Amino acid sequence: MSEFRYRFIGPDGANAFGTIAADDRASALRQLAQSGIAALELEALGSVKQERDRGDRPRPRAAHVRPSGRPSIKRADLANLVREIATATEAGLPLLQALQTVRRQAGGKALPAILDFVVERVEAGRPLHQAAAEYGPPFDDMTVGMLRAADTTGRMAEVLHQLADLLERQVELRREVTSATVYPLIVAGLIAMSVVVLVVFVLPRIMAGIVGQVDMELPLPTRILMGVAAFVQSWWWAILAAVAGAVYSWRGWLAVPANRFAFDRFILRVPVLGRLTRDIAVARFTRTLGTLVSAGIPILQALRVVRDTLGNRAMMTAIDEVTERVSSGASLADPMERSGLFPPLLVQIVNIGEKSGRLEAMLMHAAGAFDRQVNASLKVFTSVLPPLLIVIMAVVASFVLAGMLLPILQMQEALGA
Repeated sequence: MSEFRYRFIGPDGANAFGTIAADDRASALRQLAQSGIAALELEALGSVKQERDRGDRPRPRAAHVRPSGRPSIKRADLANLVREIATATEAGLPLLQALQTVRRQAGGKALPAILDFVVERVEAGRPLHQAAAEYGPPFDDMTVGMLRAADTTGRMAEVLHQLADLLERQVELRREVTSATVYPLIVAGLIAMSVVVLVVFVLPRIMAGIVGQVDMELPLPTRILMGVAAFVQSWWWAILAAVAGAVYSWRGWLAVPANRFAFDRFILRVPVLGRLTRDIAVARFTRTLGTLVSAGIPILQALRVVRDTLGNRAMMTAIDEVTERVSSGASLADPMERSGLFPPLLVQIVNIGEKSGRLEAMLMHAAGAFDRQVNASLKVFTSVLPPLLIVIMAVVASFVLAGMLLPILQMQEALGA
């Protein structure tokens, strides 16, 4: 049982303060709400039981984990963890007891360490979102923001279920994108490896036999391929060093914000790929913003959290401009429309939601539509990419075959003559 100090507006209109004992912040907020008190601030003062038991109780294992080496978990595991906590609190367990129950069932190495850390902080009177923020990854800004909403609104189970849904959808979307691109990339890699083997190892041996039998000038494609093969065999170490240097330089170039902005904006203009990138970012923006607003997080804070989930610097900059305009008193729809990066349907939905006062409901309804749009864009992408790769590789393979077959035909003509 912890003691909390709260601030509220008294009958005379001035600030008033009081204290209340409860199992956790959510229970304290519920008790205050039942008493007709709207708490403006709620601060944990500590736990009497914890002070009494601290001398004869072993410290949690998380206390021995260094901040720089704390273990983390995957996004899917985090979604399962949040879902389990939400289910436990929905069953009527206080937050601390729910965390302890989930901890007893946790397996592996990372998850028990995370829960030990969180349980220790919550026992000390800290709110759940503060404990998650102190731990760090896997608790990002979006997760901490949702946990803060769960703490302050008193709707712990409801908000945690919303967070679990959001995390699960992000995991599902990432799997869909990965499954849509892995097969074409595997095909392209296999074809490229086959071309390298033919040019570097097979072609030189064939040409050595032909040149040794007949004195003739090799065709241009063959001379080009022979030059490439000789260069690769002699300077393979320089090629590997150049590739490593190019990768390092590319990462350094992208680390510059202006360069990353230009590259991400270019990606949005690439046919098919740009549409897919924008649809994924818009679907993530719509669902995340709708979930945060419905959880009671202010729109400005929700926009700042959503910004870091988009994954595209151009769209993140657009959200910065939207946030600045909204903080100045403008509507949300107008700066989104002016950016030109958001689809007209989303702008219209936001405009209607603002005017009707049902922004979060409209966003959640629109999230399903944009999820379906992402699936459609993925199908288009997976339909276009394999034929495109096949055409490119067919051109390369045709050039290699021409370089191998033309000298053989010339040799037959010379021997026939």
